[in-house]
Amino acid sequence: MVFLEFERPLEKLYEQLEKIRQIESEGDIDVTDKVKELESKIKTKQKEIYSNLSGWQKVQLSRHPERPYSLYYIETMFKKFVELHGDRTYGDDKAIVGGIGRINGQTLVVIGHQKGVNTKMRQYRNFGMANPEGYRKALRLMKLAEKFNYPVVCLIDTPGAYPGLEAEERGQAEAIAKNLLEMAQLRVPIVCYIIGEGASGGALGIGLGDRVYMLENTWYSVISPESCSSILWRSWDHKEEAAESLKLTADHMLEFGLIDDVIKEPLGGAHNDPEKMAKILKSHIKKEVATLMELTPQRRIDQRIKKYCKMGVYQTAAAE
Repeated sequence: MVFLEFERPLEKLYEQLEKIRQIESEGDIDVTDKVKELESKIKTKQKEIYSNLSGWQKVQLSRHPERPYSLYYIETMFKKFVELHGDRTYGDDKAIVGGIGRINGQTLVVIGHQKGVNTKMRQYRNFGMANPEGYRKALRLMKLAEKFNYPVVCLIDTPGAYPGLEAEERGQAEAIAKNLLEMAQLRVPIVCYIIGEGASGGALGIGLGDRVYMLENTWYSVISPESCSSILWRSWDHKEEAAESLKLTADHMLEFGLIDDVIKEPLGGAHNDPEKMAKILKSHIKKEVATLMELTPQRRIDQRIKKYCKMGVYQTAAAE
């Protein structure tokens, strides 16, 4: 297990638990009571730690190396998933995965960012930072969903769209903007879930939907705390202060009316029990898709556009 700095008290308890279980396996000693006692201490300490996390700590949890990524959820939740590749224009972006699968008999198109589970795979997936062809691939799959009346599920987990020169040369901004325009008018249901990081246009490129949800320990913002700190203070040293000022947690987003709800994670975070998290997410997707499928396409589009038109605060100045 990997422990973050604020999780250090748990690390010692888990070490004790592992030693006791090792003693039990090597000998004829009954340590059941001691195991139960330690497990109880671990749960108590987890509740104490995770009930009062700061914005920066939630950012850290969203980046936890053992946190489940899109492909884990897809492979766990969907049956007969078939991955589809390429944007039919330039190439196949490995930072965005997508295809067709089924949940409880309902065929869906699922699209998600994929970071990679180790160093080699992270490089292969470009750390979840998509190029324009990734967003064009996503749009191609959405249009396929529209053609066959399949609902769309988007799993968002990215530190941002790839900022490289080649991405700009191939039309990064245009690709994201076109996705926003097309998603606003798509005739099938779109349900979006922020499962990790939701940074800037990289998240928005597949993040406009009838319903948008965030897992408990995720963040959603126009900029990362580190980048914000480097702009305002010319240093990353103020990233914790930036995280608080940005108000980027799921609770903040719900308060601002930018998302529809927050999905609770298992105690200790999604990485602590990925299987349980996948079950929670699967049940949620099934319910939301069924509700949205009851509406007519035009009703969904009207509600979607109205939802986004209500976001933000503005004033109309009186003419002089």
